[in-house]
Amino acid sequence: MRRRRSLRALLTATVTAVATAGLTALGGGAARAATPLPAHVFAPYFESWTGESPAALSAQSGAKHLTMAFIQTATKGSCTALWNGSTDIPIAPSSFGDDIKAIRANGGDVIPSFGGYTADTTGTEIADSCTDVNQIAAAYEKVITTYDVTRLDMDIEADSLDDSAAVDRRNKAIKLVQDWAAANGRTVEISYTLPTTTRGLADSGVALLQNAVRNGARVDVANIMTFDYYDNATHDMAKDTETAAQGLYDRLKTLYPDKTPAQLWGMIGIIEMPGVDDFGPAETFSLANATQVYNWAVTKGISTLSFWALQRDNGGCPGAPSGDTCSSIPQNTWDFSHVFEPFTGSGTAPTDDFSVTASPGTGSVAAGSRTTTTVRTAVTAGAARTVDLTVGGVPAGVTASLSPTSVTAGGSSTLTVSTTAAAASGTYHLTVTGTGPAGTRSASYDLTVTGGSGNQCTASPWTSGTVYTGGQQVSYKGHTWKAKWWTTGEEPGSTGEWGVWQDLGAC
Repeated sequence: MRRRRSLRALLTATVTAVATAGLTALGGGAARAATPLPAHVFAPYFESWTGESPAALSAQSGAKHLTMAFIQTATKGSCTALWNGSTDIPIAPSSFGDDIKAIRANGGDVIPSFGGYTADTTGTEIADSCTDVNQIAAAYEKVITTYDVTRLDMDIEADSLDDSAAVDRRNKAIKLVQDWAAANGRTVEISYTLPTTTRGLADSGVALLQNAVRNGARVDVANIMTFDYYDNATHDMAKDTETAAQGLYDRLKTLYPDKTPAQLWGMIGIIEMPGVDDFGPAETFSLANATQVYNWAVTKGISTLSFWALQRDNGGCPGAPSGDTCSSIPQNTWDFSHVFEPFTGSGTAPTDDFSVTASPGTGSVAAGSRTTTTVRTAVTAGAARTVDLTVGGVPAGVTASLSPTSVTAGGSSTLTVSTTAAAASGTYHLTVTGTGPAGTRSASYDLTVTGGSGNQCTASPWTSGTVYTGGQQVSYKGHTWKAKWWTTGEEPGSTGEWGVWQDLGAC
């Protein structure tokens, strides 16, 4: 990717290799490789230098396929490929081997990616670093056999795009690998990840693909990074994705005149950056943009959807500058992943769905005063539908209202929280719930009351979507309640003396 990572060396030093005592190689040189990737696949980038488990984040996000970034050499002039250029993370089963096994067991797979902005600007992208085509090919083959993968990604940008000798070496090495794979009964796909303008590849990207054609190196997927345009223009990021991809299609048509339109669209991949990209707020990719791109991608039949990067798919830093750990916009964790997930496999149109967020998600108010926050909804799949909003978990001495109480997904509402002097000091967890055709989605709002004269309930507030079992206690409308048996959705105090909830009195 095009991000400048000044802390990368420090982060790389913190990576802990996966413990794999006694683990053998995931694949053999002559063995048939793993099942090929689906014709349509969602495979977000995973920042492998952070020390996080790719298998854990894959399971949490629902993104079954990951593009693992990055593989490069430790120093310029070397022909040895390493994860992040670190000798602590060699190409070996001990590095991410268990994670890859777990991802496959869950129905997914990984795409190792060579290069990236740092490697491409420091001479450590392997074809820039190594001048021996056979050794470059051997490095590619080692990754394929070690991890038994069926696709390698080449993230080529910045200085690497301008190094014509390295471009030629890389494509010659790819041709050798493809011949080796055919002789050994392996399926191996090659994707190129390249920067783009809003109208398609720049000349350097076109020259790279032209060189691949001349060398007989098959390019299965051309991924374009539809962000970081740095052109000081006004951007509709979803529309820009469509025009950039159309420009790529038009160029591929001249390079591969024998391919059908469906085959050409099937060579195209899209990589977005959730939220604010490196240029700044003028280039912000929203959840609404994600839904538009998804629907367009399904219609066109493109090969791959991705984004940079999985660790950014959360709303932990709304309004902050672009970074590697969050999207810089209000969102729920994994919202972008959930929009793109259905693309894997058939690439069918998504079921209408939505998200709910509170911005800000916390507030403080003196007893007797009030505060507000904005409740935002967004379309995360399909079309916009009506969402009915309610708020729960409101303690005694506090009232909460929403205006409006019903919105079309993509709209917003104002949550007003008013308190009396009798409200107890403390922090309360309010839940805003949206209900639509896809079900319920919720957001948390933490309210801190200061200077109150009441007594605070200590049990967790009751919420309608939680399952409770016999003996569990909740607080609701200033009282503590105990469940007599399993229940969900039954409001304390609404089922009478013989109902599920026993009133333990005011708190």
